[in-house]
Amino acid sequence: MATTDQQPWGRVDETGTVYVRVGDGERVVGQYPDGTPEEALGYFERKYTDLAGQVTLLEQRAKRGAPAADIARAVGALREHIATANAVGNLDLLTERLSKLGGAVEELTEQQSAEARAAVDAAIAERTTIVVEAEALAAEDPAKTQWKQASATLDALFARWQSHQHDGPRLPKAEAAELWKRFRAARTTIEHNRKTFFAELDTQHRDVRSRKTALIERAEALVPRGAEGVPAYRDLLDEWKLAGRAGKRNDDALWARFKAAGDAIYAAKSEVDAQDNVEFAANLEQKLELLTEAEPLLKATDRQSARNTLLSIQRRWEAIGKVPRDQVKVVEDRLRKVETAVRKLDEEHWQRNNPEKQARSEGLASQLNDAIAKLEEELETAKSGGDAAKVAAAQEALDARRLWLNALK
Repeated sequence: MATTDQQPWGRVDETGTVYVRVGDGERVVGQYPDGTPEEALGYFERKYTDLAGQVTLLEQRAKRGAPAADIARAVGALREHIATANAVGNLDLLTERLSKLGGAVEELTEQQSAEARAAVDAAIAERTTIVVEAEALAAEDPAKTQWKQASATLDALFARWQSHQHDGPRLPKAEAAELWKRFRAARTTIEHNRKTFFAELDTQHRDVRSRKTALIERAEALVPRGAEGVPAYRDLLDEWKLAGRAGKRNDDALWARFKAAGDAIYAAKSEVDAQDNVEFAANLEQKLELLTEAEPLLKATDRQSARNTLLSIQRRWEAIGKVPRDQVKVVEDRLRKVETAVRKLDEEHWQRNNPEKQARSEGLASQLNDAIAKLEEELETAKSGGDAAKVAAAQEALDARRLWLNALK
């Protein structure tokens, strides 16, 4: 039977049977009786091209670091498929490429194993960091913890844990269990501390609400007393400041009631003050006239006359009575300045006429006069002797005593 060689890796005989050359022999891959030899070979060559493409794709996957186990399974499956493939082409070359790829898979397996171990170590470190942060949060003093921020931090840590668990590498069971145990214990402690803190805070708020409610009732009871209730309300306000906090919402409502009572009390006082101001306006005019009479005493030099005038003004001042509240300090300060000026005249007079001081001054003056007389004699003697140094010393001492005597006078 004649044979036609149409391709280096295959042929077609007269019956349309197609053969592929493998090693030193050949094997039948199929028949193509209704076409030309070229068409028959082209059909089975395309099957070879598909196989070669699968091998190339597998090589590329291996280079990109695909999981070694997946590559190994694919190599085995392709090797079996090529051994019986109904295709025409260099099947031996494809088998050889798969054999080389198998060796690369071994290296890839070792590399990926090392990378996997490194990834697990990094994952353990990262998850440990999450645990340590949670434990630090659990160790905080509940009384000093900012619970809104702490709760948000804990939620973020748990979200990181879940994301790491879902997306990260699988950890060894024992280590994963131990880390979860620590994280869960920290969460439990934090939740316990938070609940305890807010339970105690609720108790404190209830106590404060009770105290402030009692203060409100006492303040409201003062309202009928009008302006007379102001001192007592001020005392209640001091107690309010020491009562503590009852929570923002409760505090705002309680303060509104307490302030409303105070506003009513002070409104009554304002009415009284307004009436008093009308009544006291005339008193203010009289005291301003007295100040006009008194303020020239600021420049007075006659102590006795100034004192008599001031006493007269003070008697009339007291007899006039009160002035509007906003003018009390103004007029009182002006009168105080006059009183201070007159008192200063008395003090200066006393200083000048103090018997003890006069006696001390006279005694010192006598001593200075004796010293001056003696120094004058020493100066004359030094001049007669022609001793310049003694003359200078005596003159200096004499000048100093004379200055002291003048100052004393």
